Amino acid sequence: MLELKDVCFSIQKDGEPINLIDNVSLDVPRGHFMAIVGPSGCGKTTLLKTIAGLNEESAGDLIWDGRNLAEEKDFDPAEIGYVPQFSIAYDQLTVDESIESATRLRVKTRNVAELDNRIDRILEETGLSALADRPVKVLSGGQKRRLGLAMELVTGPHLLLCDEVTSGLDPRSERDIVRLLHQLSRRDGRTVISVTHSLAHLELYDSILVLHEGRVAYHGPPEGLTHYFSVEDMEEVYPQLAKQRSEKWQSSWLKHREAYYGKLERRRQKLIQEGSLAVPEDVLLQKKSTDKPSDQEGEAEEKSSRRKKRSATDSAPLDDPSATDEIVREAPELVRTPGVLSQFSTLLGRRWKIFFRDRGQVFLQLAILICFPILVALFSDRGNENIKRFSDRYEGTLQEIKEHTMVEKSYLSVGSAVSGIVMFQVVLLSLMGSNNSAREVAGERMIFEKEKFGGIRPSAYLGSKVAFLGSLILIQSLWMAIFVQQFWKFPDGNEAGFLDHTVFLVMVNAAMTFVCLGISSLMKTAEQSSLLSIYLVGFQLPLSGAVLALPESIEGITRPFISAYWAWSGSIDSMNPSYRNAIDAVTETSFQGASACHYLLGIHIAVGLIASYIGLKRHHWD
Repeated sequence: MLELKDVCFSIQKDGEPINLIDNVSLDVPRGHFMAIVGPSGCGKTTLLKTIAGLNEESAGDLIWDGRNLAEEKDFDPAEIGYVPQFSIAYDQLTVDESIESATRLRVKTRNVAELDNRIDRILEETGLSALADRPVKVLSGGQKRRLGLAMELVTGPHLLLCDEVTSGLDPRSERDIVRLLHQLSRRDGRTVISVTHSLAHLELYDSILVLHEGRVAYHGPPEGLTHYFSVEDMEEVYPQLAKQRSEKWQSSWLKHREAYYGKLERRRQKLIQEGSLAVPEDVLLQKKSTDKPSDQEGEAEEKSSRRKKRSATDSAPLDDPSATDEIVREAPELVRTPGVLSQFSTLLGRRWKIFFRDRGQVFLQLAILICFPILVALFSDRGNENIKRFSDRYEGTLQEIKEHTMVEKSYLSVGSAVSGIVMFQVVLLSLMGSNNSAREVAGERMIFEKEKFGGIRPSAYLGSKVAFLGSLILIQSLWMAIFVQQFWKFPDGNEAGFLDHTVFLVMVNAAMTFVCLGISSLMKTAEQSSLLSIYLVGFQLPLSGAVLALPESIEGITRPFISAYWAWSGSIDSMNPSYRNAIDAVTETSFQGASACHYLLGIHIAVGLIASYIGLKRHHWD
């Protein structure tokens, strides 16, 4: 049973606490189907999130099966299912793949056969078998609602919370979804609570909870609504609510609560006696212990009756929409959540599958991969010029003066070209890194928050992102270095210097990728993340000092944060002295040793990963 005792949820406004949920007390037994209704802004979704644990109650107690959730163990991820208003499936996947992914992430199965059986059963229960191979993006609104339910049913939750799952549906689809929820509540002693703005099909619910300004105005059987509110039609309930303050409705409800709860209990017992409702074995035993049976014969008769009910359940078709009084099995034990490595491999496989099915993203990556190195190669000829050297003796003759001038011009030409080519590579790879990850988390924020609520570990999610993005980093950076090398032989053909340069290209791409991943994890929306990432890349070139030296007062402040500078400086330092001297002749910006550059870029990568983990751990549901 779910019990709420004087539960409140408050927010601060102008320094004063305001209760969005105000002293809500109610009982919801196992195997019960309850609707939460009320005018807009009355606290329906807020109450549902408070029950789920997404909102921490400010006062009162939430008790589930005798366990105080605030003081003892909270809901196990497999114990509760939450279907939000938004879609929790990726458009690029099929219905079957979406359910398979949810199952692999949340249920530890012994083998592939068990996995397939579980998926097939969920598809059949929710009426999605015929749509198994259909992409999510082509589903109708009602079909997407069914898929959302299916993805939550993979764990066999004992408590299923649904937030506006019938919103925006046509009348027939709405009724089908409500019937499906009704059937699910009759299965395995599952409690189903559904928030709805609609007052249609209320007869299919076991009870109706009416909220008004965050307070309980009514909680009882559907047929009692019109009598309690003194109206002839259910559509008149909301106008009637507005005629008096919520405090009066709450006070009135407290006076009549026991009478209506008595009706609900008598109706529930009748369903159990008729075999239309089964509850878990432990609940029946607790009930029997409370009733204190007179002899062993009565106990044996009750057990025999329960066995007959369970036997009848196995042959009852769940997908029959007219089966409103359906017999069900006793609740199964909670499933086990897979380990970190299992979740990691599932998330990584799913990410690659989504990537290759997103043609726009694939084409963009290919275009960047081809065009950016070509842009660099266009300027490679200038960097291939040989640097002229001063003669060993200089006596000031006219010929020697001309030679000296030519050498200086050579230094300026080659130095600016080499410096520019290196910086061009560095900045373009920074742009690639930003494109890699600016929307990687923020773009799927709500799906991740839902999966985290369902038991996905942030470490497994972050690990899958690092592995996926790491592959892009290596492909982009190595291709940039190797492609450009075919046109621009690294100065003096220095193989060791080229390898060092390649390492810096990989590191600057990784630094920008993971810093932007951290931004994406910390921001609430993809638009915010993209904008901040663009600004970050935009400042890389002017603040690097590679084009124009910065004032010393600014240089010391900005330099530690500019990845492009450290990659550029490290690459220049890996060249032979003649090229370093040539580059030094065209810039006043000092070079740092390769070791220091490795160290600073490593810090950038680490900071990005730490920020990513912090962002993933934080609550971003709203």
